[in-house]
Amino acid sequence: MYFPTYRPRRLRANAKLRAMTRETHLSVDDLIYPLFVVPGEGVRHQIASMPGVYHLSKDKLLAECKEVEALGIPAIILFGLPEAKDEAASGAFAENGVVQEAIRALKEAGSELVVITDVCLCEYMSHGHCGVVKDGQILNDVTLELLAKTAVSHAEAGADMVGPSDMMDGRVKAIRSSLDAEGYADTPIMSYAAKYASAFYGPFREAADSTPAFGDRRTYQMDVPNADEALREIQLDIEEGADIVMVKPAMAYMDVILRAKTEFGYPLAAYNVSGEYSMVKAAAGKGWIDEKRIVMEILTGIKRAGADMILTYHAKDVAGWLE
Repeated sequence: MYFPTYRPRRLRANAKLRAMTRETHLSVDDLIYPLFVVPGEGVRHQIASMPGVYHLSKDKLLAECKEVEALGIPAIILFGLPEAKDEAASGAFAENGVVQEAIRALKEAGSELVVITDVCLCEYMSHGHCGVVKDGQILNDVTLELLAKTAVSHAEAGADMVGPSDMMDGRVKAIRSSLDAEGYADTPIMSYAAKYASAFYGPFREAADSTPAFGDRRTYQMDVPNADEALREIQLDIEEGADIVMVKPAMAYMDVILRAKTEFGYPLAAYNVSGEYSMVKAAAGKGWIDEKRIVMEILTGIKRAGADMILTYHAKDVAGWLE
């Protein structure tokens, strides 16, 4: 029997050979850890649908971030739950807002983490939508002013990067212009450029208390079947001044991640979202899957598709496993 000269199995024979010929390397430097900050003191409340993820008051956030930093994770992204909501999202840009206070506390404590902030209004709006609502319609251009105001307030508090996630048209340009005008030209923007109206966000709605009171977000977040449109969205955000672009969610959109990286060669983030996390946790809790192997395979796949960085609730576990 004759065999081809090249036998791929030769380089799979043992762990060292596999490591030497591995094409994709997942690193702790690739990870961004999402955190949910709430008012009060001494609060560390596990989110029921996201085991291992917590609502944290400022003091508990500081303790959590020390652990995150010790694990070598380079960055966090903060989501805030305010004490009160209104139809102007005033808590989003308040000087003493929950995120603004958390940023200051981290900086005063000497944290060297890259502090990224989610710039959106849904957590702060009484109706739960990402923009100003009038007669049942989400108003794009009026919302841009509030988003820009929120981004500036985060930069003033000391945020290292802002991440607009609202999917309003033109928001990157509005935020870039406002940051520059207020003296924050060096503050980068990580834009949620291709954010889909996905069912994978379910657990996050609980975590951020941001379920819309009426309708849904399909008039501004992307339609699930569309990929060419994602490239147009990403191109617009790059042209408007985004420094990093993001695809969200990750697992069902690896084709979009690949196309975005191939098309633009731009710094690219992918968000391994709450529903993706919760499904793994639920199956692992039942003993149906090997959690470590599954998580590492998922994140390696996201990296292989073209992501330079991954926002994931698995970050602490992964950092420990990689170490």
